[in-house]
Amino acid sequence: MTGFRSPSTGLRALRPAAFGADPSGERLARIRRSPHFKDGVFQNPGGTTSTRPSGSSMEFAKTFFDKEERSRRSPKGTVPVHATTLADIAEPPATGLRLTWMGHSSVLAEIDGHRVLFDPVWGERCSPFAFAGPKRLHPVPLPLAALGPVDVVVISHDHYDHLDMPTIKALAGTDTLFAVPLGVGAHLEHWGVSADRLRELDWHEATKVGGLTLTATPARHFCGRGLRNTQHTLWASWVVAGDEHRVYHSGDTGYFDGFQDIGAEHGPFDATMIQIGAYSEFWPDIHMTPEEGVRAHLDLQGGQPHGVLLPIHWATFNLATHAWTDPGEGTVSAARTAKAPIALPRPGEPFEPTAETVPTEPWWRGVALTPAGGWPASDVPAAAAIKTSVGSAARAQADRAGDAPEGKGEASGEPEPVPAG
Repeated sequence: MTGFRSPSTGLRALRPAAFGADPSGERLARIRRSPHFKDGVFQNPGGTTSTRPSGSSMEFAKTFFDKEERSRRSPKGTVPVHATTLADIAEPPATGLRLTWMGHSSVLAEIDGHRVLFDPVWGERCSPFAFAGPKRLHPVPLPLAALGPVDVVVISHDHYDHLDMPTIKALAGTDTLFAVPLGVGAHLEHWGVSADRLRELDWHEATKVGGLTLTATPARHFCGRGLRNTQHTLWASWVVAGDEHRVYHSGDTGYFDGFQDIGAEHGPFDATMIQIGAYSEFWPDIHMTPEEGVRAHLDLQGGQPHGVLLPIHWATFNLATHAWTDPGEGTVSAARTAKAPIALPRPGEPFEPTAETVPTEPWWRGVALTPAGGWPASDVPAAAAIKTSVGSAARAQADRAGDAPEGKGEASGEPEPVPAG
């Protein structure tokens, strides 16, 4: 019959574009060949990981909808977004490395003359729908178009608060490259990114972009955007190494001993960007607490308070049951105990991790309810006191490379090409 469509075809036509696309063709074949894909799904390091809320659903609902608890999950005043981001990033960083946290997990890293944009989310909501879902608690520090040229966009996984369709569509109109975990390229192609601009990596694979080496490293999380979670897209943390500096972005992850392996193979790092928010006792396997985030930072640095930790994945969206201030306060406390240097920039405030000073003021206290008994001590280790010289992380890693055995983390060059599915 002319115009007839099967029910499955009709359902696909009704699927929101924000759901993206499922891997198929050679991309799916490559996924099935991955050593990390087993029994029809990608596997987490260390075995089974719970991706659904644990415990009583009634207890979770009671906590989530508690009126008093809900009131603590948002700022009470206007979040102090940095006002001069555009002017501040107009000049190259004096030390060769500069990070600008745009909120949540979005970070612009300027490293040895290249610009890397991690998990850019410029949308108003992290949701497939414009009318529902977690809404921004502060505006983006500057329009995406004002950011200027970006050499490579790095995506950690395909959840809505890390992979934002409107942002990707806007970037699809530029000439930037995209480095993504295996399978995620299907979404980007569905939204207009050409296959030749994709660098799609499995864990321990690497690709070159200009003078940078980008390596996909393991994380403990999960994936999925639609109503049916096929677990056919990988999640990853990322190492980016330039001639003089190297940085690490955790994406979303639960704590696991693989941080030590990543640090041993790719560290130490001039800066780590570590997820410390949206944690909960209801999903302990897939997000870290601030204490675990600081521990992961130290693991990545070989157990020593080297480099600067930038807390990410907090303050921008309300995604868990903890108070809005808890990730920041918890990170300050854990860093003070561990004597680990941290940076606490306001959204949009650029800083240079290897400079003499980095922002360490707990800015959120000015727009939050003061707790009973007041705020605790907020002193954190001064970066200048234990920082190493500019570029020391890259040089330290290079110095030991000659003694390192061949292993799974060696840069494997360009990954095998993935044609349009």
